[in-house]
Amino acid sequence: MLATFTLTVPESKRLIAKGVKALPEVKEAMEKHKIIVAGGTTNGYVAEELIEKELEKEYYTAGTVSQGLHCSTAPNKRIKSLTLEAGEGQDEDWLDFLGEFTSRDVFIKGANAFDNEGIAGVLAGHPEGGTIGAAIGTLIARGAYLIVPVGLEKRIESVKKASQLVGIDKIDYSYGMKAGLIPVTYGKIVTELEALNILTGVEVEQIAAGGIGESSGAVTLAVEGTEDEVVATMELIKEIKGEPKLEANKKACKDCPNHCNQVKEI
Repeated sequence: MLATFTLTVPESKRLIAKGVKALPEVKEAMEKHKIIVAGGTTNGYVAEELIEKELEKEYYTAGTVSQGLHCSTAPNKRIKSLTLEAGEGQDEDWLDFLGEFTSRDVFIKGANAFDNEGIAGVLAGHPEGGTIGAAIGTLIARGAYLIVPVGLEKRIESVKKASQLVGIDKIDYSYGMKAGLIPVTYGKIVTELEALNILTGVEVEQIAAGGIGESSGAVTLAVEGTEDEVVATMELIKEIKGEPKLEANKKACKDCPNHCNQVKEI
């Protein structure tokens, strides 16, 4: 059987979060091991799914693309990264918690881009590479799981090419915070395609993209499978339909010491 439907960006984020929660390595870590859910709005949905508690997801991040700018959120509003051990929340700072990681533990970090070669890209406005820069060496060295939830709206031609082009000190003018793009070849990317396959077993193909209004950035998907798989998929889509949009979350320009070549304050 075959079915089609369109997902808005918030609906996609919710679907991806459900898919991440259902991954075998995440389920095992929720029972026996450690999980860090790093900052990022898609990760805010993942955190909600794992702890079954609503969060102010707009502020489950430090960096943000909001109001047409790459910027950061107000530090006093940010929600710290979730750290779990056997499903129980921990007060330990995520960097200290990461120091205790083994190969059975899970680090979840969203991305700003990915490509068809399976490379994710993470924007970094911090000169030392931000969260992914601090974590990636430990994760690879210890063989820990890295899960990268990212929506299809963020697919680009080549992360490698893009990452070689930009860099904080290479950019002359920027309408928004200057940033580099860190390529991540390690880990497992989970988009809407993988999430649906994990959750219901269907095969999924993206057949269109875009829309207007609240459907800007939407993706249209076709799913194929047995009648039971397709019916289960459509029931899942009905459940997440109407997921509310996230509000603008960038900090006020007057509070920012950085100069990013804006024509006017937004």
